[in-house]
Amino acid sequence: MLAQQHTTKPKYCFLITNVNMAPKSPIIFTFVCILLSFVLLADSVPINETRFRPMEELKKLRRVRAQLKKINKPSVKTIQSGDGDLIDCVLSHLQPAFDHPMLRGQKPLEPPLERPKGHNSSDERFETIQLWAESNECCPEGTIPIRRTTEKDVLRASSLRRFGRKIRRGVRHDTMSGGHEHAVAFVNGDQYYGAKASMNVWTPTVTDPYEFSLSQLWVISGSFGNDLNTIEAGWQVSPELYGDGYPRFFTYWTTDAYQATGCYNLLCSGFVQTNNRIAIGAAISPRSSYNGKQFDIGIMIWKDPKHGHWWLQFGSGVLIGYWPSFLFSHLQRQASMVQFGGEIVNSRSRGYHTSTQMGSGHFAGEGFRKASYFRNLQVVDWDNSLLPLTNLHLSADNPNCYDIKAGKNNVWGNYIYYGGPGRNAGCQ
Repeated sequence: MLAQQHTTKPKYCFLITNVNMAPKSPIIFTFVCILLSFVLLADSVPINETRFRPMEELKKLRRVRAQLKKINKPSVKTIQSGDGDLIDCVLSHLQPAFDHPMLRGQKPLEPPLERPKGHNSSDERFETIQLWAESNECCPEGTIPIRRTTEKDVLRASSLRRFGRKIRRGVRHDTMSGGHEHAVAFVNGDQYYGAKASMNVWTPTVTDPYEFSLSQLWVISGSFGNDLNTIEAGWQVSPELYGDGYPRFFTYWTTDAYQATGCYNLLCSGFVQTNNRIAIGAAISPRSSYNGKQFDIGIMIWKDPKHGHWWLQFGSGVLIGYWPSFLFSHLQRQASMVQFGGEIVNSRSRGYHTSTQMGSGHFAGEGFRKASYFRNLQVVDWDNSLLPLTNLHLSADNPNCYDIKAGKNNVWGNYIYYGGPGRNAGCQ
């Protein structure tokens, strides 16, 4: 660009002299040529590029585009979702997981032949539970659907390095940390090889773009220091990550307490997807309504006894994929804790407690059709059997803002109601 501008400078001055308009003074003549050269240079550079963007911004943009090139793989088909998402159908062996050095050149494993004992195989059917699938288009066999990450998605992150990762903080153990607040049920003190539950889906209001609200199942091992291992799955509303307020199916993992390993969904190498009908990170539809119809999704995570990998099941028996066991340290063997419930970020950006809602935005005491719930809470034992929970503990970091209640009956087994509105007369 600059080389072309330098070559045009003499031609422009030569044109002036040919029409007898050149100033007689050599100094004035030189000044006019330089001035006109700057005009030509300014006109040739796009306004939204170098003229008004500092060099640091250009460097950042180049890094963002390099990151997008790593995340967004070549697709054989692209599907436009009604919510604005683009879903790319990517050959399964080209998905981000296979950028991992220990997976490079491999292909996804076949699903395990056996699910945990007690799993009801009669429930295995496919339902339209994501907005993008309502078009009746799907990805071809041999591909997986991946929500395309955009430049805007990356630029919304607090930093490029943290894009696709949770803010570092500990899972709730015995106190709040980093502005994260929880209302959870948990079991510990034993060896766990998976967990299962159904949770109803809502559209909680998130009042700050850097906050989120989620409902999920945690499979945990290690201490609550820097060696924390977690596998997580559920639904979340995260304006920073997705740019909107839709509840979306998500996954997460870390092996060092959210420091440098792991990420949401397929935004880094790790989780291997095997399913061509569900897009991780895509919006869930329909959702529950207050005092109206309730819609819930099932989540099961369990360790395959044969290969040791952690598999994920979503909805009514649909296998999504697996986390290879080598990703983890403590979770290579088993989990030491399982949690069910909700989490929000309270940034206090306005100087007081956030009004970001958890679950339905209503307290646990309001019950069915009003509060958010988990039902049929179960864990997987050493014998690959699903068992009801024993010695269930409840914890709410700030019960005036978000609380939790538990119960048990013959239809729902172990269940919890949880959530709340955030800021209110008792929550400041």
